[in-house]
Amino acid sequence: MAWQPQPDGLQQLSRLLADSTALNKEVRERAQQQLDAFNQIPDYNNYLIYILTQLTTENPSTRAIAGLLVKNNIRNHWDRISAASLEYVKTCVVVGLADPQNTIRSTTGTIITTVISKGGIQSWPSILGQLIQLLNHPDANVIEGAFGALQKVCEDNAKQLDSDEAGRPLNYMIPRFMEFFGHQNPKIRVFAISCVNQFILPRSQALMTVLPQFVQALYSRANDENEEVRKQICQALVMLLEVRPDQLMPQLDSVVQFMLYCTQDKDEGVALEACEFWLAFAEQDEMRDKLEPYLDRIIPVLLKGMVYSDEDVVLYQGEDDDAEVPDQDQDIKPTFAKSRTHTQKHVDGQQQQQQSQAHGHSGDASAEEGDEEEIDEDEDDEDVFQEWNLRKCSAAALDVLATVYGDDILKILLPELQSRLSSEDWLQRECGVLALGAVAEGCITGMEPHLPQLVPALLAYLSDRKPLVRSITCWTLGRYARWIVAGNPPNHIPQEESDRLLAEHQKIYFEPTMIELLKMMLDNNKRVQEAGCSAFATLEEEGGGDLAPYLPHILQTFYTAFGKYQHKNLLILYDAVGTLADSVGNALNNQQYVSLLMNPLVDKWQNLKDQSRDMFPLLECLSSVAMALGPGFAPFAPSVWNRCLQLISVTLQQIQASIGNPGTVEQPDKDFIIVALDLLSGIVQGLGSNVDGLLQHSQPPLLTLLGEAMRDPVGEVRQSAYALLGDLAINVFPHIRAYVPQFMPDVIEQIEPSGDSARVSVCNNAAWAAGEIALQYGPEISVYVEPLLRRLIPILRDESNPRTLLENAAITIGRLGLVCPDLVAPHLETFAEPWCKSLRSIRDNPEKESAFQGLCAMIQKNPNGIVKSFVYFCDAVTQWKVVNVPLNQQFSGIIHAFKNMMGPQWDNYFREFPQHVQQRLRTRYQI
Repeated sequence: MAWQPQPDGLQQLSRLLADSTALNKEVRERAQQQLDAFNQIPDYNNYLIYILTQLTTENPSTRAIAGLLVKNNIRNHWDRISAASLEYVKTCVVVGLADPQNTIRSTTGTIITTVISKGGIQSWPSILGQLIQLLNHPDANVIEGAFGALQKVCEDNAKQLDSDEAGRPLNYMIPRFMEFFGHQNPKIRVFAISCVNQFILPRSQALMTVLPQFVQALYSRANDENEEVRKQICQALVMLLEVRPDQLMPQLDSVVQFMLYCTQDKDEGVALEACEFWLAFAEQDEMRDKLEPYLDRIIPVLLKGMVYSDEDVVLYQGEDDDAEVPDQDQDIKPTFAKSRTHTQKHVDGQQQQQQSQAHGHSGDASAEEGDEEEIDEDEDDEDVFQEWNLRKCSAAALDVLATVYGDDILKILLPELQSRLSSEDWLQRECGVLALGAVAEGCITGMEPHLPQLVPALLAYLSDRKPLVRSITCWTLGRYARWIVAGNPPNHIPQEESDRLLAEHQKIYFEPTMIELLKMMLDNNKRVQEAGCSAFATLEEEGGGDLAPYLPHILQTFYTAFGKYQHKNLLILYDAVGTLADSVGNALNNQQYVSLLMNPLVDKWQNLKDQSRDMFPLLECLSSVAMALGPGFAPFAPSVWNRCLQLISVTLQQIQASIGNPGTVEQPDKDFIIVALDLLSGIVQGLGSNVDGLLQHSQPPLLTLLGEAMRDPVGEVRQSAYALLGDLAINVFPHIRAYVPQFMPDVIEQIEPSGDSARVSVCNNAAWAAGEIALQYGPEISVYVEPLLRRLIPILRDESNPRTLLENAAITIGRLGLVCPDLVAPHLETFAEPWCKSLRSIRDNPEKESAFQGLCAMIQKNPNGIVKSFVYFCDAVTQWKVVNVPLNQQFSGIIHAFKNMMGPQWDNYFREFPQHVQQRLRTRYQI
C-alpha cells in the first residue's frame, strides 16, 4: 500500500512550518527547534514532500518551506534518508513540476538537482527522460516547470551529464533544447538557451558536435523582444568568443553590430552581458587584429556605458556632507589578515618591499579599471563599485583595450574625452575623468605629453561641487602617481641636471597634488575621503623618501582624519599610515612626528576589543610603524608586545577547546594569531637587540607559542611564524639558540613547495629563516646541512617556482656554504647555474653579500664545481653595483685563477660571453 500521512501529524507539521516564519522570535525559534528534531523521524521527508506537492490547499509559502527543508535534508543528511523515503520523494517531486504555482515548480526543480548532485545520475536514471518527456506537455506551465528543473540540473551537473558513465544524455538533450529557442513563451526560450549555455565553457562534446547549428539558432533570436532572451544570447556569444571564436568569425560584423546594439540596451542587465563581450574580445591576443577595425565604434559605446545611470544619480542625491553620519555595519567589508612573505628588492625596477605585506588601497579605483590583481586585493572599494555593473564593466573593457592597443586608441579616445571634460554636465565630466584613469597604464607613453596640462586640470576638478567628481578625480590622479612624482626625465643627462629637473617637476606637480589629496582626505563627504586616502597611499608608494620634507603636514592631516573618520574610512586610514611608514622609514623617528602618529593609534588600540576584526588593519599598520620608528617605538612596545602574546595564547587555547569539543565550541579566528605574529616581527625588526628585555619577560613565553604556531595546520599561521623566527634569529639569536634543535626539524619539513600559494609562502619563509639561523649558528648547523640541501637544491633547479622562493633558496644555500663549505661545496656543480641566475638581479644588500661570500668559499673548496657555470658566475658578479673590498678581491681572485687555468683557450672562451659581461669584466677586473 502506498505511503499515506497521518492527519494529525500532517496538521502539526503544517502549523510548525507556518510558525517557522512567524514575526515573533520566540515562536519562530521554538518551531525551528521542533523541525530540527523531526529529522530523527524516518518518514519526516515524506510528510514534507507531501505538503509541497499534494497539499494544494495549504499556503504556497508554507509549501515552499517544506520543499526547502527536503532539499536541505537531502544535501545534509543524504546517508540517513531511507531508500523507501527517497523513492517517495522522487515520485512526488515530478508531480510538483505541473503545479500552478511558480514557486512550487521552482522548488521541486531544486530538489531534483540536489538529488542528482548527491547521488549521481545513476541514482535516478529515469529522471532526465521524464523531464524531457514533459517538454511535450500541452500546458506551458508544465513545460516551464520541466525546463526550470532541467536548467538547474544542467547548471549543477554539467560535467556529469557529459560523461560516458551517465550514458552521455546530452547527445539527445541539447538538440531537444534547441527546438525550443523559438517557443512562443519567452520564459521557455530563456530556459532553453540557458540550458545549452551551461555546456559552452566546459566544451561538452555533445555541444561541440552541433555547434554550427547552435550558433545559427542564436542568430535567429537576435531580434527577440524579450530582454532575458537577449541576455542569454549575449552570454552565449561571450562564452563562444572565449572557447570557439572561429564559430563567430564568418559573421563577425553582424555579431559586433548586435553586441554594440545590446551594449546600449535600455535594460542594464542586457547591456552588462553584452559589454562583457568587449572585455573577452580584448583579452584574447590572437583576436587583436579582428577587433581593431571596430575600435572607433566600440570606444564611444564604452564611454556611454561609463556614465552614471539615472538610478545611481538618485541613489547618491543628498550625500554631499555625510562625514558625521555613522557607517552601517553592512557598509563595512570584512577584513582579513595578510601574512608576511620575505622578499627581495630587484635592480630591474620590480621592487618588492622586504618582509612586507600586500595592501589594497585602490579606493573606487581598481574595480573601475578592471585590474584583476587589484580587484582581488582591494577591500575598500566604494559601495557603488561593490557590485559588477555596466559602468564598471565598460571601464574595465576600456582599460584592457588600452593595455592591448596602447597609444593607438588615443586618436579615437582623446577627441571624445575633450568634449566630455569640457562639458557643462557633471556626469559627462565625471565619465571623462574615469576614462582618463582607465587608460593610465596602457596609454601612459601617449598620455605623458598631455599630462602637464591634464594634471593641473584634474587638480581643479577636486574643487567640483559634486562629490562623485571629486572622488573619481582622486582615483585618476592616483593612477598617474608615478609620473606626478618623477615625470619622464630625458636619458643620458648629467646627474646634477637630472636632479634639478626632478626638483622642478616635483614643485609643479608632486607638491600640489599631495597638498590637494590631503585636503580631499578631510573632505566632508565620506566617499571623497575614501578616494583621497586611497590615492594618497598610492602617491606614498611612488614618492617614497621624497615625502619626508612634508611629514609635518601629512601627519597633521592623518591626526585630524583619525578624529573625523567613520568606521569604514578609518580602516583605509590605517593602511595609508602603514604605507607612509614603509615609504619614509626612520624619517618618522622624530619626537614631534611620533606624538602625532602614535597618540591616535594608541587611542584606537586601547579602545578596540581583542575580538574585533578591526584589529587586523590596526596591527598591520602598527607593524609598519614599529619598523619605521625603530627606537622611537620603545615606549609603546611593552604593552603592544604583551597584548600580542595574549592574542596568540588565547586563540591557541580556544583552538584546543574546539578540538576537544567538536560542534559545541566554535573555532576561533586564526587571523588574530597571524596579525599578532606579524606585529611582533615588526617590533623585533624595529627595536633589534633592544627587544631582549621583552623576550626575557614574555608571559606566556613567546618561543613556546612560536613553536606551536610553526606547526599549525593553517598555512598562513606558519608563514607568519617562520617570518618571526627569522627576525628573532637576526636580532636576538642567543635567545633562540637553545631552541634550534627543537625548531629545525619543523623548518626543514616546511621547505617543500606544493599546492596552493599559501604552502609556497610557508616554504619561502622557512627557507629564509633557515639561512638566518645558519648564519648565526655557524658550523653547529652542520647536522642539518644535508637535509636542507636535499630540499633546497630541487627547489632552486625548478625554474617554475616563484622568483622569491628561488632567491631565498639560493641565499640560504650560499649561507650554508659560508658556515659549512666542506659540506656544501661537493654539491656545487648541481646548483651553480640556477643559483647565479636567481641572485643576479637582486639589489646589493647584506643577504646577497653573505650568500656570495658562501659561494666563493665553496668555489675555493671545489673549483671544478663552477666550471660548467662559470659564465653565469661572471654575469652574476658583474651585476653588483657596489661590492665591498674583501668580497670584490675574492671575485677577482676566482676570475683570474680561472683565466690562468684555461691558458691560451681563454680568449676564444671569453669571446662567447655576453657583451655586457665582457665589458664589465674588463673594466672591473682588467680581464
